[in-house]
Amino acid sequence: MGRTITIDPITRLEGHGKITIILDDGGGVERAFFQVPELRGFEAFCVGRPAEDMPQITSRICGVCPSAHHMAATKALDALYQVAPPPAARIIRELFYNMFMFEDHLIHFYYLGGPDFIVGPDAPPEDRNILGVIAKVGLDTAKKVIEIRKRCRDLMAEIGGKVIHPVLGLPGGVAKTVTKDMQMRLKEFAKEAVSFAEFTLKTFDTIVLKNKAYVDLILSDIYHDETNYMGLVDADNKVNFYDGNLRVVDTRGKQIELFSADAYTDILTEHVEDFTYIKFPYLKKFGWKGFVGGDSGIVRVAPLGRLNASNGMATGLAQKEYEKMYSTLGGQPCHNTLAWHWARLVEVLYAAERISELSAVEVLTDTNIRNMELNTPKKGIGVVEAPRGTLIHEYETDTNGLIVKAKLLVATVFNSAAICMSIEKAAKKLIRNGEVNDGLLNKIEMAFRAYDPCFSCATHSLPGKMPLEVIMRNRSGDIIQTIIR
Repeated sequence: MGRTITIDPITRLEGHGKITIILDDGGGVERAFFQVPELRGFEAFCVGRPAEDMPQITSRICGVCPSAHHMAATKALDALYQVAPPPAARIIRELFYNMFMFEDHLIHFYYLGGPDFIVGPDAPPEDRNILGVIAKVGLDTAKKVIEIRKRCRDLMAEIGGKVIHPVLGLPGGVAKTVTKDMQMRLKEFAKEAVSFAEFTLKTFDTIVLKNKAYVDLILSDIYHDETNYMGLVDADNKVNFYDGNLRVVDTRGKQIELFSADAYTDILTEHVEDFTYIKFPYLKKFGWKGFVGGDSGIVRVAPLGRLNASNGMATGLAQKEYEKMYSTLGGQPCHNTLAWHWARLVEVLYAAERISELSAVEVLTDTNIRNMELNTPKKGIGVVEAPRGTLIHEYETDTNGLIVKAKLLVATVFNSAAICMSIEKAAKKLIRNGEVNDGLLNKIEMAFRAYDPCFSCATHSLPGKMPLEVIMRNRSGDIIQTIIR
């Protein structure tokens, strides 16, 4: 008789999730389900709030990626009030945002995903964490990681008011200028950021790429799913985190869509399942065909999704790493899920180079940072590339600017169907004769961890009601009533 294996909670991610694996009578995997048991109600309780509060409200969705929601909300306000920020404000925003992308990607590599490679997927669970990473790379490297992230976050706090919940973005601009002194310190930091990004890529090369077993794991069929890909690109179809059009390519890398954020409802829609609180976006032209790749409507986003959807990186050093990655992994697009880790480090280098470029722009210190020619609000859509992929905020208001509808398509949601596919495939490939151990289950978790998912961000609404159990006790602790919804 078959049995069920449950991994609950899954580890080294943002938010909560569990994996349920159902074995058949022969000990093989019949089905594997990825479930998100938490529900977040941000879209509902934003209704009635002033639109200008949204950059602060939505940044509270998650303490790991507040800057992504803050910036998507700010851009949505630009569209809502039909106002364009002055050049200095535009540059300050993008500079701040690339600093966020730089330090957030480093969190995942060294703290969350990195232990699977740096320490090893079969290492004892007590070693697969930041302490195990420190033991492997050395205390000096650990100090560098802490120092570079602290410097980055201190500068972000200086620019954005706060680093966890920034107060930088306003409709039509930003709240604070960049001084000449701050610009000088940003330039100094940028040099160190580029150097550290190159160091991290060399570390990845030494520990992972020079280890044949690791490369074979990356290239194995266990972690291989063919899907469509999507990401923001500039006018040359190069990766851009802050602005541009959304480009979608198919499993062969052929462009199938190129559209602005305000047209997203013509291209994308969502599917729901009753076993999870996460939704599943897909391309309308293909339709929902289930948890399958190929010519289905499923798209993948985030670092490898962005790189696959692009024609390259807009900075020189990152472009060289981009070319090296695809040369090593067999060409573009790359469908190997574990390659997300490498793509993430290519983006770390790109972000560092972009910080260097933007910090040197003369208009950065201009005092004209707000365009106050606001118009009567009605509807606004903003998009950025969060570390975890494409992030879209859409707001509708009354004429007083009070929210009547808020819709968030969060980065991890775009990858949600692919995460289900990746987990089930890994489970079916790895489990034989019902035999499992901690290292094998960790390799199944690696199928979702590569995406760096944030389920706190991704679960917002689902038709129906959230299960709820209320237990009332008297002063002695005895249960007097239980209410279940």
